[in-house]
Amino acid sequence: MENEAAIRLGFFFGIFIMVAIWELRSPRRTLTMSKKVRWFSNMGVVALDTLAVRLLFPVIGVHVAFTAQQKGFGLLNILDLPEWMAFIIGVLAMDMVVYLQHLMFHAVPLIWRLHMMHHADLDYDVTTGLRFHPVEIILSMFIKMTAIAALGPSVVAVVIFEIVLNGTAMFNHGNIKLPLHIDKYLRLLVVTPDMHRVHHSVTIRETNSNFGFNFPWWDRLFGTYRAQPVAGHEGMTIGLSQFRDPKQNNLLGMLLLPFTGNPGRYSMSRIGADPEKIKKQG
Repeated sequence: MENEAAIRLGFFFGIFIMVAIWELRSPRRTLTMSKKVRWFSNMGVVALDTLAVRLLFPVIGVHVAFTAQQKGFGLLNILDLPEWMAFIIGVLAMDMVVYLQHLMFHAVPLIWRLHMMHHADLDYDVTTGLRFHPVEIILSMFIKMTAIAALGPSVVAVVIFEIVLNGTAMFNHGNIKLPLHIDKYLRLLVVTPDMHRVHHSVTIRETNSNFGFNFPWWDRLFGTYRAQPVAGHEGMTIGLSQFRDPKQNNLLGMLLLPFTGNPGRYSMSRIGADPEKIKKQG
């Protein structure tokens, strides 16, 4: 698809600015850290992630989809389906892969070390949705390209899915206040900020829930859905119990976190446990 990068970039900045303004006008929670410090660190990681992807992946998902279409490999290129059906299946299947990948990043201790940088943020806003360790981004790219090659979705499906996924990641990490009656119905179609914020709770049983980034159906289907945090959205603590020092959220500290930080007790084997009770148990 021509101008694919420009289209994605335009949507990225447009949605980012919209959510950032929304946060200022109608915040859900009071931030605990300096926004200037957090944004410098979080956006610094975004810049490094972008550089890593551009240097290591001259061929991205769109090119994989185009090649699969031209060569006739991938499940959807083998099956004789109407274009609209192949599009829907492709988008849903890619979203389920993202859900399962996220689940895996919590379940595998070595990968959790990478992913915990995303969860170590002490506040929750639009930049949290972009805060991923460069090594995690590289691993995610390998998984994404493998899934696209195996599935064989159309180029249009890949572009639209990536735009929507990127946009919803910023939206559902936004520190924005939605009326409860709107959130109640909206979360039937898309992951809302109140739904995903539960996943960033310091409480383990809540961290290991609500893994969806885009569509909310996988959490309900696979039993990982939790409607609300026990302490409420204003009362809940964001982050990980072992990382409470704001100084750990500088750019260098964030990049070193997987290699020097304590992974804590957040593995999936501990789902349902409470951090304070685990500390007392030793």
